Amino acid sequence: MEIKEDLFRPILTTKGRKTGKQHSVMLRAVNYKGKIYFSRHKPDGDWFKNALINSEVKIEYNNFIFLGKAKLVTDEELSKKISQLKYPGEKKAKEKRVTIEVTLNSN
Repeated sequence: MEIKEDLFRPILTTKGRKTGKQHSVMLRAVNYKGKIYFSRHKPDGDWFKNALINSEVKIEYNNFIFLGKAKLVTDEELSKKISQLKYPGEKKAKEKRVTIEVTLNSN
């Protein structure tokens, strides 16, 4: 099974950086060039901080579970592209955002 949609709303589960417990949140995600992207306006969200500390993440979508490895996107042009795809035609598409890239594990 693979994710075919370019823009979708999965549940992202990270491992708590302090508690070690699972932390799940439903987010808007972008599927771009075989990777899954999540972004925020500021790097202050628990899921964001957790993914930076514990890169193993879980994505739940359409009754399927995908495991992957998260990393911070440092390429500003890529982050801009993800924002444009995430918020097509919206003012938010032009805001500077922080972005996490998830590479899904092979099945």
